[in-house]
Amino acid sequence: MRLASRLDHIDPFYVMECAKAAAELARSPACADSPMIFLNIGEPDFTAPALVQQAAERALQAGRTQYTDATGLAPLRERISRWYGEHHGLDIGPERIVVTAGASAALQLACLALVDSGDEVLLPDPSYPCNRHFVAAADGVPVLLPANAGERFQLSAAKVAAAWTEQTRGVLLASPSNPTGTSIDPAEMGRIAGLVRERGGFTLVDEIYLGLSYEERYGHSALQHGDDIISINSFSKYFSMTGWRLGWMVVPASLVPVIEKLAQNLYICASTVAQHAALACFEPESMAEFERRRAAFRERRDFIVPALRRIGLDVPVQPDGAFYAWFDCSAFADSSWDFCFDVMRRAHVALTPGRDFGRFATERFGRLSFASSMAQLEEAVARLAKAL
Repeated sequence: MRLASRLDHIDPFYVMECAKAAAELARSPACADSPMIFLNIGEPDFTAPALVQQAAERALQAGRTQYTDATGLAPLRERISRWYGEHHGLDIGPERIVVTAGASAALQLACLALVDSGDEVLLPDPSYPCNRHFVAAADGVPVLLPANAGERFQLSAAKVAAAWTEQTRGVLLASPSNPTGTSIDPAEMGRIAGLVRERGGFTLVDEIYLGLSYEERYGHSALQHGDDIISINSFSKYFSMTGWRLGWMVVPASLVPVIEKLAQNLYICASTVAQHAALACFEPESMAEFERRRAAFRERRDFIVPALRRIGLDVPVQPDGAFYAWFDCSAFADSSWDFCFDVMRRAHVALTPGRDFGRFATERFGRLSFASSMAQLEEAVARLAKAL
């Protein structure tokens, strides 16, 4: 059987390979007295709040499980629209919002709608691996631009301008970013959007960690920079609904029919039960709970970053959002892949090597997720300190 050639441009997801190795070791007798601490996967240890779970139960009991419109339930789109006004001071009409089967579906829809075969899309290096793979799956060419600590591991307008060619179609950014937890300064985001607009390209911004911003300077949506910005968001991270597979995208009004047509053909609609449940995310009780959780993540960040630095794992840029620390392990190993497997075996702490996230110095870096409890983080640091 002949496979499609696009697969040649999509790398394995090494994060999952590490996760499988950690899970296998965790089941072995070696971990009987020292259970594995999993700091490798970006999943909140909080689950969907009670009101959300109850809303899902009511939807099931009432039989509200039929297909919805491909763009999503109208009440949910309206509620997301109000959330932008209440939390970001933005007037985003519900007609510009498309509810999707997770942020992954939103990114796929955007790339299929905007990228032709051979089109180049600029991304920072390091960045979330699936983002470049969505471009490749649309037969585009992801172009990774090295971004260092002095640049907060993000692209600048100057770097975008220098890399732009006749084949460049747009930029795919993430703010806050996985794996670094760093955001693009709003002024710089505005300059990037303006530059791309002048060249007739698209600015696509992954904002799934926007709700988990810890500094006022950075906690702003790129949507403030124009109605042509395409923003991807999700109920997975801030709203703690990872396995519910529900996200949304904000697109220019002219793009909605295109996205709707693609969604109808690719997956018909997002989960109906998840959509009904997500309406409860915006109740005052749920929002208060999400804010308490955000404060807990910030407390964990404020513990883990200096703790890693004390034991020789430098975090060159303080994460301002998400729940990741991008640490430099070059003082202990030439390869973060070897380092992570070593501490997995000796300290029973699962971390993620940098290999997935690009090519620029990623052998020096690893990612730690502080989405686990403070008790687990404290134990992990103690074990790492002993092992190192």
